[in-house]
Amino acid sequence: MKWEDNVRKVIPYVPGEQPNKEKMIKLNTNECPYPPAPAVEKALREMDMSEFRLYPDPNITGLTEGLADYYGLKKEQVFVGVGSDDVLAMAFLTFFNSDKPILFPDITYSFYDVWADVFKIPYKLCKLQEDWHINPKDYKQENGGVVIANPNAPTGLLESLETIEEIIKANPDVIVIVDEAYVDFGGVSALPLLDKYENLLIVQTFSKSRAMAGMRIGYAFGNEKLIKYLNDVKFSINSYTMNKPSQVLGLEMLKDKAYFEEIVGKIVKTREWTKKELAALGFTFPDSKTNFIFASHESVPAKELFEALQKENIFVRYFNKERLSNSLRISIGTDEEMQTLVEFVKSYMEARRK
Repeated sequence: MKWEDNVRKVIPYVPGEQPNKEKMIKLNTNECPYPPAPAVEKALREMDMSEFRLYPDPNITGLTEGLADYYGLKKEQVFVGVGSDDVLAMAFLTFFNSDKPILFPDITYSFYDVWADVFKIPYKLCKLQEDWHINPKDYKQENGGVVIANPNAPTGLLESLETIEEIIKANPDVIVIVDEAYVDFGGVSALPLLDKYENLLIVQTFSKSRAMAGMRIGYAFGNEKLIKYLNDVKFSINSYTMNKPSQVLGLEMLKDKAYFEEIVGKIVKTREWTKKELAALGFTFPDSKTNFIFASHESVPAKELFEALQKENIFVRYFNKERLSNSLRISIGTDEEMQTLVEFVKSYMEARRK
């Protein structure tokens, strides 16, 4: 069919499965196992539904100013979008327009190459080292931009701030994006580098540590000129990107710092317990600084365990890809959920040995 000659064809990103089963344990999409702050529910109940007939604030003023105050920045240094995916896609479209390839790791968030393809951005993959860390030397070649997830996914590993700065410093003529979706679980943010490097863009999200994946709230920090360029592209596509409930409820979640720190603390404590339990069973994994563990076992194939867990309505993430096919990415749930997971794995391995 001739009309298909003009269709933009890409291989789409495949999100984690969203099962809906009774008594399931969902550990496959790195969502927060706890609800948002109580003030979020209160604000939702008190919301004036008559306001829904009006367009939302196109500048997302309240949440933008709230984020600026929280992180000690000017409001002109903050860009808010519909989840960090929206922010990252907008950044790719805005900043990666040369004929030189952008650089990112061969094992990282698998949306990066999708955006590059859909926006016709050339890219080059830089192979992670055997210890799953990046090699800064790989990012000192000619390029049209750099994207680093820190901590990385699905490995969970954190690169030092010195490594991140080395890469930014080596690329003064292009934009370096640092994707910090998981930084609150033990990472070190590149925020202190904003004053030193005008080519740095930092992206974060409410989907993981702030328990609001369903509200789709993401944001970026950068110098005022970078943020203006992002807004120029946004307003050239869609002025009213974020709905009113997300704007209002996101600000309420941001206000309750004590609750945020409480749930992050719970997740980190449960993660460390799970690491010990899995290690005792013979699993190995990088030292995760995220809300998931990337685990593999020498004698238990990942795909086999993945399928066995699925039969018990315990959902984890399996990547049938080179270098990843013998590992499972296991999101951190509640204490009870992780205990159930560990107990099943113990019994499964015992039965397997008989």
